Amino acid sequence: MSEYLESHSLPDAIESEEVLEELLSRPPVWLPKLLAGVEGDVMFLGIGGKVGPTIARMAKRAVPSKRIIGVARFSEKGLRARLQGWDIETIFCDLLERDAVVSLPDVSNIVYMAGKKFGVGEDPSFAWAMNTHVPALVAERYKKARIVAFSTLCVYPFAAISGGGWDESVEPGPTGDYATSCVGRERMFSYFSRRHGTPGRLARLNYAIDMRYGVLHDVAQWVRKGQPIPIGTAYASVIWQGDSNAQILGALAHTTTPTTPLNVGGPEQMSIRMAAHEFGRRFGKEPIFEGEETQTGWYNNTLAAQRLYGYPVVPLARMIDWVANWVASDMPSLDKPTHYEERGGQF
Repeated sequence: MSEYLESHSLPDAIESEEVLEELLSRPPVWLPKLLAGVEGDVMFLGIGGKVGPTIARMAKRAVPSKRIIGVARFSEKGLRARLQGWDIETIFCDLLERDAVVSLPDVSNIVYMAGKKFGVGEDPSFAWAMNTHVPALVAERYKKARIVAFSTLCVYPFAAISGGGWDESVEPGPTGDYATSCVGRERMFSYFSRRHGTPGRLARLNYAIDMRYGVLHDVAQWVRKGQPIPIGTAYASVIWQGDSNAQILGALAHTTTPTTPLNVGGPEQMSIRMAAHEFGRRFGKEPIFEGEETQTGWYNNTLAAQRLYGYPVVPLARMIDWVANWVASDMPSLDKPTHYEERGGQF
């Protein structure tokens, strides 16, 4: 097994969650040298989400000499011990508490991952607090650090698929509380970056693919169960989560002052219809489609990231094969739909 994520050594199938998490956290060949050139240790704020453990583990594997610190409330049983088993230090902290944020250690590099997306309608004020208030606390506390903050493609207005999607020069045009509060998150980091000269990057992540969730997992499950596939959102930009992890970590070496956005996603917009037929062929089922394809959606292009990192290591075809095998084998699911098909901004 290669210690790096390389296209010529990818497995034909992923056999277990242990193998999956090893692969998701395996760095590409270009990352160790790039990250080693970034001075200081790295702290992940909000490490307890879906992406946090594998991106932090990738950082540690890429630069073992650096301290890698994970901060969260650690509500998931066993997560803290698992991270510590990978030599990742852990700190319990409720990021909504100003004094707790102030008491966190000084670190040169921050990867900000905290936020609220699903169930925003139940209490919009909590989502706004997580997505705008906490970033302000963190940006003020770590004004002397580099800050790479997770954002989302949903900050953009809808784009025509025929144009290839928006680049980073397009101004946000959010729909709904979630996307609007995510613009607020970006504005907080931008404000403090301008005020204090804090270098940063805003990683506008598209749809990251893990075997247990993601757009491909959603489509595969619908096909296998014979459920209608909503086709209004006809395309999606998907990227292997290991590739997006690496690109976001690499952004620590490509910060700007003031902070600027960077789209992180696949090089192409994937046809939902095409993916459904691919899964149908493997499962021996004809996909059922619901609604009509529209020509607009949350589409952006990733040319800027491609100029920095090249193409993602894991191609779309391999992701489809892996997900098909995983779903057909009744492997674990997180039961967390992406709701990529949502067009009104209500997640």
